[in-house]
Amino acid sequence: MTYARAGGRHLLTIGRLAAYAGVTVKAVRVYHERGLLAEPPRDSSGYRRYGADHAVQLVKIRTLAEAGVPLARIRELLDAGPEQFAAAIDEIDRRLRDRAEQIRRTRQRITRLRGGDRLFVTEEVAAYLDTLREIGVSERGVLRERELWVLLQAAAPEQVAAWIAGKAAAVADPEFRALYRDYDEAYDWPPDDPRLAGLAERTRDWFARQEPGGETPPGTDAAGLLALASAEVASPAWNRIAELAAGGA
Repeated sequence: MTYARAGGRHLLTIGRLAAYAGVTVKAVRVYHERGLLAEPPRDSSGYRRYGADHAVQLVKIRTLAEAGVPLARIRELLDAGPEQFAAAIDEIDRRLRDRAEQIRRTRQRITRLRGGDRLFVTEEVAAYLDTLREIGVSERGVLRERELWVLLQAAAPEQVAAWIAGKAAAVADPEFRALYRDYDEAYDWPPDDPRLAGLAERTRDWFARQEPGGETPPGTDAAGLLALASAEVASPAWNRIAELAAGGA
C-alpha cells in the first residue's frame, strides 16, 4: 500500500514522499543522514510514514539544492528565522538572476559562433567580410582581412568604426571591387610578374581620386602598423605592388 492511516491522518511512504517532491528515495535518505529532514519513527509494521510537514520540508530542500545551495548551507537556512530565511532567499535569487544573464550571454556567443565571423569582430566588420565573399574574394583573402580586423579591434577599438565605414564605402564601388579581386588573385604571383605594374597603377589611380576622409588603409598609428606588418611579410607580390604604387622602379 502507498498510504497508511495513522492517528486519523494519511501518511506517506518514503517512495510516495520522494515522488511528490521530485527526488529519489536515495536522496531522501541522504537528507536524513545530513540532518536536513527529520526521520520519523517506524510504525508497527516497521515502515516509516511521512506527513505533510516532511513533504513541505523536502520540497524546500530540493528547491534550494537545485539553486546550487550546498547542503551544509541548506541546513543553516532551514534552521534560520523567517527574516534571515527571507534575506537569504533574496540573495540566492539575485545570484540566480546573475547566472541566468551569464547563460544568456553565453548562448548569444554560441549563436554567433554558428554565424561565423560575428563572434570575433563587430557586426559592421562581419558584414564587410560577407560582402567580400559575395564579390568573389577568396576565403584565404577574407580570413586574412578578418585577422587584421581582430588585431585592429584589440589595439584600437575606438577607431575601428571609422575605418570599417570607409572600407564598406569603398567596397560599394564597382571599380574598387574589381581592384580588390585582382589584388587578391595577385597574392601568389611572383614579384617580377609584369601584371603587377598595371595593378599598382590602378591602385594608385583609385586612391588618388578619393576625397579627403575617404577610404584610406590604416597605417599611421601603432594599430595600423601592426595590421600592415602582418600583411607585408605575407606576399612578395603585394610588397612589389606597394613599391610600384609609391613610385618605386
